[in-house]
Formats: sequence, C-alpha cells, structure tokens
Amino acid sequence: MQKKEVMLQTCVQISIPKSDMVFFKKLAKNMKWEFTPISVKQSGIEKGLKDIEEGRVYKAENATDMVKQILG
Repeated sequence: MQKKEVMLQTCVQISIPKSDMVFFKKLAKNMKWEFTPISVKQSGIEKGLKDIEEGRVYKAENATDMVKQILG
C-alpha cells in the first residue's frame, strides 16, 4: 500500500513592520511559501484626516465662491 502525501494549505494574515518585509519575503521564498501582500484600504474618514494633516483643505463662503475657486 502506497502512502499519499497530503498538502494542507492554511491562510494566515500577520502584521509586520515594513522594515522587516525584505527578511520576510526571503524567508517565505526559502520555505517555499506563497507570499501575497495585502494592501490595507483607508476608510473615507482616514483619507479626510490625512488631507487635513497635509493641507489639502480649501474654504469657501458659499457654493458660488467654491465654483469660482475651482474654475478660476
């Protein structure tokens, strides 16, 4: 009777510092792991807060003033 090798796959998500990514990619390659990075999407509020922090916020008196600022 022959033994069959069974390969089980487990999907795991971990968070590591960006500075360790090079090491982790090498480790995954050496271990013959499949490595698929997942990008984290920012929520709308996170994008808005980042815009405020980076100064991408404009003020207008009203809608007419806003249109003038946009169109020039």
